[in-house]
Amino acid sequence: MIDSHTHLDACEAPDAELVHAAQAAGVVRLLTVGTDPESCRAAIAAAERFPSVYAAIGCHPNVAQQLDLGLLRELAAHPRCVAIGETGLDYYRDRAPRELQLRAFEAQIELARELDKPLVIHTRAAAEDTLAVLRSGASGLRVIMHCFSMPEHLADCIEAGWWISFAGNVTYPSAGELAAAAAVVPQERLLVETDAPYLAPRSRRGKPNEPAAVVETAHFVAAQRGVEAAELEATLEHTAAELFGW
Repeated sequence: MIDSHTHLDACEAPDAELVHAAQAAGVVRLLTVGTDPESCRAAIAAAERFPSVYAAIGCHPNVAQQLDLGLLRELAAHPRCVAIGETGLDYYRDRAPRELQLRAFEAQIELARELDKPLVIHTRAAAEDTLAVLRSGASGLRVIMHCFSMPEHLADCIEAGWWISFAGNVTYPSAGELAAAAAVVPQERLLVETDAPYLAPRSRRGKPNEPAAVVETAHFVAAQRGVEAAELEATLEHTAAELFGW
């Protein structure tokens, strides 16, 4: 089992406790994601400390004004860094001017291209603009739609060849359209994640999330797809290994 997107540094429990609990649940690899300079350094440190942990390095759109491309390039060159991001556009909170979000987004697209690493996308209340930027600038890149939240655009994303990652919110009773999307994503483009400490799956809703909980999300997705949980877990492990090279 894998967790394709988590934030160890943002969780309350110590990294060692989170990693060991994940391993006990069967999670053999997890990707901890940086969103600003401090968390990017923390992600690299965790990846250096734990053999099952790898890092993604990025500047979240909510803190686009903190973009330090030199630092990102330096940290992304680390052998334990396997992806760039999360990056993208967020019009829901609008904590950074949209022009700065766009500038940071485009810069990280080019960094992913320069370093030949997958690109992890965050988009919230900005689907059309996010898709437009990716269509115009990310051709040929391995694009991961993190915490997939726009089932109305699923066909576009699949046609573009992007990877689709589902978080714990796919398990919520109100998320029928997401569950339906999870049932039809091609298996070679399917991922699951926790986005811990956020978006805990249904049985833990209202509590902090953690990487071990990705198993519940994967089992839910397996049920939607009509396959055994063990079969989906093996598929996810293979897909993530090919994508991230770990």
